[in-house]
Order: sequence, then C-alpha cells, then structure tokens
Amino acid sequence: MAVTALPMAVQECVEEVREKHGLPSLAAAVITDKGLQAWGMTGVPTNAPVLWHLGSNTKAMTASLVGLLVEQGRISWDMRIADIFPKEKKNFHPDYAAVTVRQLLAHQSGVRPNLDWWALHNSSKPIREQRLEALRQGLAEKPAFPCGSEVLYSNLGYVIVGAVIEQKLNMTWEDAMRRHLFTPLKMKHAGFGELYVGDSDNPPVLGPAGRVHCTLEDWAFFIADQIRGAQGMKGLLKPETYRELHTSVSGKDAALGWFCAERAWSGGGVLTHNGSNTRHFSVAWLAPKKNIAFVACTRQGGDIAAKACDDAVAALVRENHTANN
Repeated sequence: MAVTALPMAVQECVEEVREKHGLPSLAAAVITDKGLQAWGMTGVPTNAPVLWHLGSNTKAMTASLVGLLVEQGRISWDMRIADIFPKEKKNFHPDYAAVTVRQLLAHQSGVRPNLDWWALHNSSKPIREQRLEALRQGLAEKPAFPCGSEVLYSNLGYVIVGAVIEQKLNMTWEDAMRRHLFTPLKMKHAGFGELYVGDSDNPPVLGPAGRVHCTLEDWAFFIADQIRGAQGMKGLLKPETYRELHTSVSGKDAALGWFCAERAWSGGGVLTHNGSNTRHFSVAWLAPKKNIAFVACTRQGGDIAAKACDDAVAALVRENHTANN
C-alpha cells in the first residue's frame, strides 16, 4: 500500500539529515508487511517517479531469485557449481571442486571480490558470455581460504550466481529478474543501471551484484515481501525458502543476500545490507519480529553518504519508538 500523505516527522527528518551532511538528495522510508507506510524525499523533482540506485542491495533480490529456482527443483542450495557447469569445471582450480551455490551467496566461497569488469565489458561479448567468462576467471584461481570456512565479501561471487540463474532459466539475469521478481511483486519502475541522462554506473556484467534501480515504492514491495516471508506469511516464496535466505551460514554474520545482526530496537535479529556504485548509496534494516523495516538512499557515494543514510535510519527508528510508546 502506497502512502499518499507525507508524514511531516519523516519529511522533516530527511530534510534535516540532508542539510546536516550537505547531500544533493536524500530519501528514507518506513515499511511493514503491508508495504510503504511513511516516506520522505528531498533534493529531487517529484513530478515523476523518482528512481534510486540500490547498489549491492540488489544481492538480496538475486538470492531470492535463486530461491525460486530451488523451489522449482532446478538447483539446490548446496549444489556444486562444477555440476551446474560440467563443461567448465576443467577450468576450475581443484580447490573449487566442491564450491556450492550457498557458499557463493553467503560470501563463503573464497572467490576474490572483483575482476577487471570493464575489460569484460569491452570484450563486446554478449552479457551471458561475459558472466561465464567471469566464472571461468574467478574459479580458475586458488580460493582465498577453504570454501565455507570464512567470509570474504565478493561481487564476483554474485556474478557467478547470475551465470547460474542464466544457465538454468536460459535467459539473461535481467530478463529473469523482470519476469520472476519485478512483475509478480509489482515493481513497475524497477530497472538496471543509470538513473538519468548523464548518470553513470558499473558495467552490466555486474548486474547480479548491484545494478538495480527503482522507486521507494518498488523497493518497499520487495522489502515487505521479505518481512512477510520472515514471519511465515504468504509471499513470493515458500516459508522454508525465506528461512534459508535469512539464516546466517556456518555461524557467520552472512546470510543469503543479507547480513544478520542484533539491535535493541528490533525485538530480535535484524537483516541488513547497504549498497553503492560509488555514485549512489542505499541502506536497508529489517526487523521482522517488529514487523518493520527502514531504508534510506541518496544520489551520492562515499563515507558521507553512508553516514547520512545511517543517521536517517536512526532518526526513523527513534521516531517510530516515540510514536509507539
């Protein structure tokens, strides 16, 4: 449910935080299982749908798409990448023989964080072939640690997962996202890459790791679905799939597309992630036991943008606590 009236407390919070940090723009929202409940936005024209770049908050969406493939029986969380790509496994380092989909999603594969993405982009190969080449290059090297033993945040791991999705659905990751996530969740303004003429982004090969953009309302549709799923309610996926997505792996803080944390205000564990393509920044905090989430985003990257988004979320948490006590 979209909110048609702008609660003054949220709008004032957004304006205050933006001014404090000197940002060009800022938006923040409160979301429940019913969708967008309150939001504020400043520094952008509001006479048309306003898009925000989610950066690595894309990863939770990619992981959810994998959950759909698991439900369809096309793969399992613990299926080995070598079994998905039997023709490619001759190129893998021996230590990657048993690396799994789950380990890639939880950043526990040992694969390095990045490749030379622009070199792949400039090869002029079709996007699916670029992601296959990323898989070949990434899994040809010795892992940074034995698979499953540690956490090393990796965009490359998610690009490899994108190649898995493409292999199993026989379509690009982008088309799979539109068909299987954006459309059923009614994310009608969601897309990929640059927000406007003159904006720039990472090359398309990085899509599964961080190129989704959308409106606050679109993002709220996705976040609300994650909250419902975490509560065992009807969602895009089955309850057991959300449990897999939201549970930390091997006692680490990394879940599948999310990180797990504890906060006093949450009534229990929280799910969180942030994202940036260096020119935009976004952050999400979900407290399913309290049936609430807070998100913030800005059209600026870097430490100042990160601090501002955290400040905006903290202000919304305080405002929500005040309003309900």
